[in-house]
Amino acid sequence: MSSTTEVNAPSAAAATPAADSWLRRTGRKPEVGVALVILVLAICIALGNPNFATSANLFNLLRSIAITGIVAVGMTFVLISGELDLSVGSVVALAGVTAFTVAAETSSLLAIPVGLLTGAAAGLVAGLVVTRVRVNSFIVTLGMLSVARGLALLVTGGLPVDGPPALQALGQGALGPVPVQVIILLVIAVVGQLVLTRTVFGNQVQAVGDNPEAARLSGIPVARIKVACLVLVGLLAGLAGLIRGAQLGVAEPNAAVGLELSVIAAVIIGGTSLSGGRGSVTGALLGAVLLGLIQNAFVLLHLSNFLQVLSTGLIIILAAAFDRLRVRRSRH
Repeated sequence: MSSTTEVNAPSAAAATPAADSWLRRTGRKPEVGVALVILVLAICIALGNPNFATSANLFNLLRSIAITGIVAVGMTFVLISGELDLSVGSVVALAGVTAFTVAAETSSLLAIPVGLLTGAAAGLVAGLVVTRVRVNSFIVTLGMLSVARGLALLVTGGLPVDGPPALQALGQGALGPVPVQVIILLVIAVVGQLVLTRTVFGNQVQAVGDNPEAARLSGIPVARIKVACLVLVGLLAGLAGLIRGAQLGVAEPNAAVGLELSVIAAVIIGGTSLSGGRGSVTGALLGAVLLGLIQNAFVLLHLSNFLQVLSTGLIIILAAAFDRLRVRRSRH
């Protein structure tokens, strides 16, 4: 009996470091784990419904991902810098209705700059309150969520605003078989990843999120970096508002309700740390793909929408828990 125990003990001991090593590798590259989950889930859905693999469904899936993915790029910078923005859904709505209202009363050429500036202005206001008044970004952007939504309702009287025909290509056009908004998403994601990993600004964002006091002592303008990140996510929310309005043909003041939860979920799923200092745009994009895939699966498999809401919440909790596990392991 004792000899058997002695033989088995080393193998069990060897298995534990191997499993621990796998977890550490996955923790360092969470994008790989998300990509594998996407692959397995896609195969399961395709086996459950042959309509999944059709070109029409796949391009519809990509269109549904575009809005979340575009805003998630900006949210990645915000979370890495150690802040949070809960107002992006309302900013999407405000930027869309403001741009379309101005276009209807003046010129459609003004729609794009007005939409982008509206989103950037919302981010700037939030950033200044966070850095100058020193109010927690959770509280500030929670308030901005209601302020932006209220302004959108005031601008429109609660009614949808027709979009200018000149912008239809932004939401309904395609280059070959690929929708324009998907191309925009890919360009923004590539640029965002390069900025985050290959520029001084990207390094400063990560330094500020990792240790703001050390970053300040090393000469990094911490407040400016945080403001810039919030302006960036506001700018991209403004772009998302334009694309969503162009896709539907109208901008609605009640659009994008709850979008902030999907965006934050996508970023966290992709491996960005809630405590700041670590993350990637690539991971956020994969997180958006995973959420879109789950939503598509519920439609194709005729599952309840209530289960979809439930699953999104569970995914956020699991992703946050896994983030804490990665942080603990990295400290040992």
